[in-house]
Amino acid sequence: MIYMKLFMNFVLDVLRSRRLLWELTKKDFRVRYLGSYLGVIWAFIQPMITVLIFWFVFQVGFKSMPVDNFPFILWLVTGMFPWFFVSDSVSGSVGAVLENTYLVKKVVFRVSLLPLVKIISALLVHFFFIGVLFVMYLIYGFHPTIYNLQVVYYLFAVICLLLGFSWLTSALIVFLKDIGQVVAMVLQFAFWMTPIFWSFKIIPPEYQLILKLNPLYYIVEGYRNCFIYNHWFWQDPWLTLYYWSVTLVVMVTGAIAFKKLRPHFADVL
Repeated sequence: MIYMKLFMNFVLDVLRSRRLLWELTKKDFRVRYLGSYLGVIWAFIQPMITVLIFWFVFQVGFKSMPVDNFPFILWLVTGMFPWFFVSDSVSGSVGAVLENTYLVKKVVFRVSLLPLVKIISALLVHFFFIGVLFVMYLIYGFHPTIYNLQVVYYLFAVICLLLGFSWLTSALIVFLKDIGQVVAMVLQFAFWMTPIFWSFKIIPPEYQLILKLNPLYYIVEGYRNCFIYNHWFWQDPWLTLYYWSVTLVVMVTGAIAFKKLRPHFADVL
């Protein structure tokens, strides 16, 4: 009950601080691409180039066949785009506190909002790629369906997971600078352990359960259920229950760690 109360207080703080969050998000965009000629356009160019490289390697080079009767490129980007959001959010939020030391020393400012700024920043880019996703499906002759609405649910689900993880890492890195390198390795490992450009069906049955323990499996496959397989999330009740159990643990752990370490930030920074 106490954790639910804390979460509701955080939500209320987000609503009260929505203008400040928006200003900090715009500032984050400007600072990240300050000095480059194309500016924030790089936020969209880099992921698109990555997709084109993978498409060229696997579609043109290896002549990858359609996956479940869907063009490989559509199957690929449906898994890649949520990964871009996760990767951008995690890599950005880990340094959220360190990058805003002037706000950390302000007693009236709720520092736990800082990781959320990074997530919102990544979310804006992700909205663009969701639009690209719909356009690509239309080009290939696939029209929107009611199942596409589930993308809102999966977005909410992954934001909750990212928020808890960002609280934990952004608090720890203030005292342990090696956390940044650890997070980078975790992201690299998670990328290859998540069925983004390889099909989960090629994995032997005895190993499939182990790979499903990765919470990002739920998100990536969830996006494909929205756009490809026309499958509702409640049709996988045990997987959904497992994901939210892990997410709850991550959020509570991150919130406790951030709350315990927050009073000591100013002493270290």
